[in-house]
Amino acid sequence: MFRGPGSDEAVVRKMTGGTSGAGLLAGILLSAVLAGCSGGGGQSKEPPLETLSAQQIYDRGEYTLEEENDPTKAIRYFTEVERLYPYSDWARRALIMQAFTYHKSKEYEDARQAAQRFLDYYPGDEDAAYAKYLLALSYYDQIDEVGRDQGLTFQALQALREVIEEYPDSEYARSAILKFDLAFDHLAAKEMEIGRYYLKRGNYAASINRFRTVVQDFQTTTHTAEALHRLVEAYLALGLTNEAQTAGAILGYNYQSSPFYQDSYKLLTSRGLEPKAAGDSWLAGVYRQTVKGEWL
Repeated sequence: MFRGPGSDEAVVRKMTGGTSGAGLLAGILLSAVLAGCSGGGGQSKEPPLETLSAQQIYDRGEYTLEEENDPTKAIRYFTEVERLYPYSDWARRALIMQAFTYHKSKEYEDARQAAQRFLDYYPGDEDAAYAKYLLALSYYDQIDEVGRDQGLTFQALQALREVIEEYPDSEYARSAILKFDLAFDHLAAKEMEIGRYYLKRGNYAASINRFRTVVQDFQTTTHTAEALHRLVEAYLALGLTNEAQTAGAILGYNYQSSPFYQDSYKLLTSRGLEPKAAGDSWLAGVYRQTVKGEWL
């Protein structure tokens, strides 16, 4: 009953095995009966959950989440399944649904705790991959804007890597890879933002350190071309022409169609220089590796 093709809701529906049509119908009918049995004042009276079976309580939680869109109440039902029937299969299902519902409600810390408890209790279960994926998502979905602290980004990367490495054949590995790449790109964007900040203020050495990090550690991201161009700017500002030319040469070899290369080329040629490898700086080493394929 979760909606959205390919959504996490559809995945968790499949993952938990769902509820049988008869079971869910029984839960709905029970709710209807209870709604009709109102006490004084017209308020419906719910029987003690201790009088219901594990499946009945679970069905109530699922119905409340899907049809009434009340995650807080749904979590109460799922928690009660685990408390009243701790050794049942429904308790296992209820625990993963707690993690899912907390995440859906953006209560990420609670989602992580529930997912981790599932992994602690059922490490070999077929749904452990989804629990690990939910744990990673609870970090990933908290990644803040580029200008803020990136601690959660590092945690998201680590958690996503664990999904990829521990469950490479699972249906969650592909999604984890895509999100890993995006989180990795996010870190590079942070380095670029700080580097541009220093560059605009004439703190060239500090800006070079940031752009160098992108070129060396985040070379597979979308920010490498700009990082090389900014290195051309910073090195020329310092009068270090060998480094500027080498950065331009790497940029031209790997990103010749990029507007950043066009800007670097104009900047170099306006000073009588050209993009070519020169000197023996760290960039010369990058040039030998990326252009000449010399990795030793």
